[in-house]
Amino acid sequence: MAFHHALKIQEDLCIGCTHCMKACPTEALRVTAGKAKLIAERCVDCGECMRVCPVNAIMIEEDDFSRIFDYDCRIALAPSVFIGQFPRNITSRKIYSGMLEDGFTHVYEVEHSTGILKELINNYLVENPEIRPVISSFCPAIVRLIQVRFPSLVGNILPVKAPLDLAAIAYRKKFADEGIPADRIGLFYITPCAAKIAAVKSPVGEKKSPINGVINLNTLYNRVYSIIRREEKGYCIVPEKEQLLPDEMVWTLTGGEARHVHGRCLSIDGISNAIEFLEKLENGTVGNFDFLEMRACDESCAGGILSTNNRFLVSERLHNRAEQYHIDKDKGKIVDNKSILVNREHLIENASLGAIEPRSIMKLDEDMVQAMRKMKKIEKIRNFLPGIDCGACGSPTCRTLAEDVVQGRAHTSDCVFVSIKVKGGDSMNQVVDYTEEIWGKDRFKDMLPE
Repeated sequence: MAFHHALKIQEDLCIGCTHCMKACPTEALRVTAGKAKLIAERCVDCGECMRVCPVNAIMIEEDDFSRIFDYDCRIALAPSVFIGQFPRNITSRKIYSGMLEDGFTHVYEVEHSTGILKELINNYLVENPEIRPVISSFCPAIVRLIQVRFPSLVGNILPVKAPLDLAAIAYRKKFADEGIPADRIGLFYITPCAAKIAAVKSPVGEKKSPINGVINLNTLYNRVYSIIRREEKGYCIVPEKEQLLPDEMVWTLTGGEARHVHGRCLSIDGISNAIEFLEKLENGTVGNFDFLEMRACDESCAGGILSTNNRFLVSERLHNRAEQYHIDKDKGKIVDNKSILVNREHLIENASLGAIEPRSIMKLDEDMVQAMRKMKKIEKIRNFLPGIDCGACGSPTCRTLAEDVVQGRAHTSDCVFVSIKVKGGDSMNQVVDYTEEIWGKDRFKDMLPE
């Protein structure tokens, strides 16, 4: 049951600065021999490490764009935040046209499925009054966070697929009904974050994703924007595409989902804020809520790590787009026509997620007796450490160093302060000797006296 991780560390660029290690909300990073290392079972692919890396040593994988040409029917599944990346004077029709010119045969926005999703959420709340609060399954980073850090809350996760999966199921069915063989239909999601890549590659609650590949949002944005600018004069406009409803346009923004759920609801964005609230929820120190909309990124998907533009500008553009819908509809420019509803029953039948398993990072050993022994040993070592959480040992905190020692990933001598105290002396040369094993040879050579 290994997680797939979209975040990759480029060791040739890494300088071992510990920025990523300090920013990681699940303590999934260590610094060994001067390079950042990932503890895979702890990582939730939130991308916080990538945000703070000063040398761009952390990258996000993506499928090669040329993979779309392996299919006759090449479908782009775009989130509304992709359209929000473009200046207001560039219409969605121009963006669609640029995507078609770039190689896709069809373009759909995944939020077309949210009309059915809001119905499924409210039905689940009515049918399961004993489960409170119900936590949205929209953000895969939050789902994984709960699995690894708050396993006792796994049963609160809404067992309904996210909009991108529902859209993929609907459009795959649409083209299959038109007679196109399944192996000739390729669905590619345009992702604003790393977590959704991981969710497609190793989905939680289902065996296989209906999506064939993932294209990073910033990659496609640059490709499409260059096409639009190159051919702005005499641009080929495609036929009017089916429009998202205003509520669908802002579904991926903070509050966009919770506003449609009956009962007491709360919208929380930012993974640190989510962790703080989940801790209170686990400890029973917050009031009763019916539904929690939780997103790992500030401003939700508008703040995704692969977003090319400022998250607040993206949010504003989407709200403006929602307002423009009402203006265009009043002028008779828009006719509501939800083709996705043709497969409504098929979607409802296939909307449920399977079991979401807890994957606690706090489990020290499968044997309970051994786990208790390790816990006592961790506390003993932690009391011996200075407790200042400097990170110089290559672990984010003294507590995690103690755990790493017990789990065989580190030594107490990795702590510079312990090494100096045990071995005696405090000269610069000795400090350098103690730290070279962690940070690499010659890292501190310029600090030594000639």
